[in-house]
Amino acid sequence: MGYPKIVSKVDTLAVDFVANSSNYKLLLEKFRMKLEQSISHGIEDCVCKQRNRGKLLARERISLLIDPQTPFFELSQMAAINQYQNVFPSAAIVTGIGVVYGRECVIVANDATVKGGTYIKETIKKHIRAQEIAEQNNLPCIYLVDSGGIYLLEQANVFPDKYDFGLIFYNQAQMSAKGIPQISVVMGSCTAGGAYIPAMSDETIMVKNQATVFIGGPPLVKAATGEEISAEELGGAEVHTKLSGVADHLAKDDVDAIRICRNIIKTLKPADRQELSHSEAMEPLYNVNEIYGLIPDNDKKQIDAYEIVARLVDGSRFHEFKAEYGKSLVSGFAHIMGFPVGIIANNSFLNSESALKGAHFIELCCQRKIPIVFLQNIIGFIVGKKYEHGGLARDGAKLIHAVANAAVPKITLIFGGSYGAGNYAMAGRAFNPNFLFM
Repeated sequence: MGYPKIVSKVDTLAVDFVANSSNYKLLLEKFRMKLEQSISHGIEDCVCKQRNRGKLLARERISLLIDPQTPFFELSQMAAINQYQNVFPSAAIVTGIGVVYGRECVIVANDATVKGGTYIKETIKKHIRAQEIAEQNNLPCIYLVDSGGIYLLEQANVFPDKYDFGLIFYNQAQMSAKGIPQISVVMGSCTAGGAYIPAMSDETIMVKNQATVFIGGPPLVKAATGEEISAEELGGAEVHTKLSGVADHLAKDDVDAIRICRNIIKTLKPADRQELSHSEAMEPLYNVNEIYGLIPDNDKKQIDAYEIVARLVDGSRFHEFKAEYGKSLVSGFAHIMGFPVGIIANNSFLNSESALKGAHFIELCCQRKIPIVFLQNIIGFIVGKKYEHGGLARDGAKLIHAVANAAVPKITLIFGGSYGAGNYAMAGRAFNPNFLFM
């Protein structure tokens, strides 16, 4: 018979619902305009220069790399927006997950049309986040390298600390040691610290007459030693595939390099996957677009978590846990796209009962190895003498302990407010969810 169905109580013709939907669609239009601005590559002159050199743009390279008619799940598209006078769209780097020869891979592509593909602090953060996802999910990393290294004007802000530029190379070494493949395709400049990305990869491809890899470029060599030499002679693709051995494969152009990369991925052993039962995927009973009508323009108004769940899970079916206890937190089992999930959703503030209920439910998900989806709309923990005397701090800590130690995938979706310690208790960024969406 399956789980019970959630029966929606929403009147989709109500004035408030229609107004919410209209307001949210306007907001989405603004968002999409910002998104187009953020993924537009660099200025036209830089785009033309890239094309005149016979090179593809970053997103074109990714489209050619992934299997035909498969999606590219792009991450952090709006990084660095409204900063640096908006001259670093998408922080000069494209990251995401794509399927190559049937194998999910993390792809990191420098955008050479944006300040030569150089790195600011947001670029580094985005690159490292992609590597975290690769390590958590045991996904091969493919680096499409076309970068001048650190943006020199920002060097003092991005060089020496733990989460700065050097962590990229540390992560490569760690993942390679764990058997997570690291593949570099050098399609342009690769200078200074950036030279270590291909050098520390398991296999490296370089494009003839385009790719260069060197610790110090020709101007630095001349200043340091007086030697005059061209970039191609110093560290071109033929140098590194025929003389130094830094690179393993010589490609004639971008398209050939991507073909070689795909063939490398084809040689990898099958992925180790966690066993997870899978049912036939079903659409929710209610139109997912109705969520726009559920979200008010004032974040002080409560959103019924059951109505969100009903438009998210397969068949709107939900096996609720402790339905009559701790009602400000909704928990239960469902399926999304045929995969089993545990859902924890806010329906108002957290109190002792809801915190204990959430901790108990997380234990069940961990025992059964079921991923948890956190639906955040949380004003925080309730305050007051009665609740403090009742041990709210200790009960809240039990929920936070459970979230921190949950050894199953955690996916957090913030669809309303996210305030105070409620952010932590509902798997905010500090509690290391595998993915977090807002």
